[in-house]
Amino acid sequence: MAAASAAGLPAKILELIFSYLDLADLLNCSTVCKAWHNCLNDENSLVWRVQCIRKITADARKGDLLSEVPSYKAKLRALFHAFNPGDCSRNVYVKPNGFTLHRNPVAQSTDAARGRRGFRKGRHAWEVWWEGPLGTVAVVGIATKNAPLQCQGYVALLGSNDQSWGWNLVDNYLSHNGDHQGNFPQCNNAPKYEVGDKIRVILDMEDNYLAFERGYEFLGVAFRGLPDEQLFPAISAVYGNTEVTMVYLGEPLDG
Repeated sequence: MAAASAAGLPAKILELIFSYLDLADLLNCSTVCKAWHNCLNDENSLVWRVQCIRKITADARKGDLLSEVPSYKAKLRALFHAFNPGDCSRNVYVKPNGFTLHRNPVAQSTDAARGRRGFRKGRHAWEVWWEGPLGTVAVVGIATKNAPLQCQGYVALLGSNDQSWGWNLVDNYLSHNGDHQGNFPQCNNAPKYEVGDKIRVILDMEDNYLAFERGYEFLGVAFRGLPDEQLFPAISAVYGNTEVTMVYLGEPLDG
């Protein structure tokens, strides 16, 4: 009865009421009726703006970090797909902004991290960029929940086993199951990665492939025939005090 009465409220009043709720309650509210669903479907409404202020630091909201993420709700979605502080090597930590990983200066160690969310269905895109030196190995890719996140020495940890797939940005080669899968991108004199370049990772779990873009240029499909299991965004790094940022974008745009 209360829900039926509230459904007839003006949208602005509903927004104000919803802005006091937490995310779990908002999810429940979106299933109550069409009016509530439509109100919460506006990704730039007061509701999502307030949630952004609560959940995302001012530096992350107001800086360039989320410049490719258009709406308040999408920024929240990016946060909940960011690096997982509880699923990374002991030698790295997630900075207060929630999106950037810092690797401590530990000698003879390769350290990795996974995102908070893995994917088994759909098409997904996210951006990764190094904000410090790459060192001898810097790998971006995907991993299952079983892939190791730390090992001795300086190696391409992502791609060193059958649980991960990676592109080493230093030497421009692909790795999986400990084998080099060829150079990438497949072109003559492929440019080397430069600190700050944004790599867009495209994971298609409908056609089971992983692809990459750089500077809005499609570089090609890196891996095909990915398994039908949950795959997580992942990186591995070796350089002390380097930092890596990851921002989830949602479904990739074709073309």
